[in-house]
Amino acid sequence: MRTVFHICIVFLICILSASCSSVSPWERGILAKPEMAWEPDPLMGQLQEHVYFSKEGSSGGYGAGGGGCGCN
Repeated sequence: MRTVFHICIVFLICILSASCSSVSPWERGILAKPEMAWEPDPLMGQLQEHVYFSKEGSSGGYGAGGGGCGCN
């Protein structure tokens, strides 16, 4: 049973250490493309946020607010 535990620990360490790599300079160009952004089209994101808050009747961030009564 201990050997299975030790094998799992070694496997976990190998997986976690493999993900710690730096990005090479020639790979940074690919990651800097607009398609790789969290929000590729900022104008469309603002429009969707405006529509969302217009439907909800609220304004502000996406976080939850209020006193727990269920009203916005």
